[in-house]
Amino acid sequence: MTPDVDFDKYKDGLVPVIVQDDGTGKVLMLAFMNREALDKTIETGLVTFYSRSRQQLWTKGETSGNFLKVASVHIDCDRDTLLIKAQPAGPVCHTGSISCFETDTAASRAGVLYDLERVIASRHDEPDKNSYTSTLFAAGINRVAQKVGEEAVELVIEAKDNNINNFKSEAADLVFHLLVLLRAKGVSLDEILEILADRRR
Repeated sequence: MTPDVDFDKYKDGLVPVIVQDDGTGKVLMLAFMNREALDKTIETGLVTFYSRSRQQLWTKGETSGNFLKVASVHIDCDRDTLLIKAQPAGPVCHTGSISCFETDTAASRAGVLYDLERVIASRHDEPDKNSYTSTLFAAGINRVAQKVGEEAVELVIEAKDNNINNFKSEAADLVFHLLVLLRAKGVSLDEILEILADRRR
């Protein structure tokens, strides 16, 4: 259902739109919509804005492929600002960052985990015979769990040596395979982070 937005409040007929990652809660970007852009967003399920500089509609991701899939649309109490919760297909900012409100910070790079989780989910739900991840899923839960064990052992071995780059590489491999195992078990990254947050409290 299209929200009742007051597009007549401003002279140009545009309202600001805040886009938030539906999975992480991270604010991704801010742009503007007119009535036509909102209608197209609702109709297609892909976030579409109105460009004030080009004076035309533009769907986020139409050139990069990093579309924003609409999860929900919310309107503020004054009916002149929208909040769209979306599932990003990749980095949102033209700089390559996850969010337009961050540069290459630790918080921004943490978003890579959620992007990776989405890719892993797609390899699980839509298997690709050329994908290593899909092959792992096809081999079954025992093989996936075994790979996590193997990567953990390799990380421990590297921890006892002095090559820090090899250690970091093995750590990355372990994180990747852990995400694969979580998907195989039907557990999300958010569920694990929630447990860690509870423990911190």
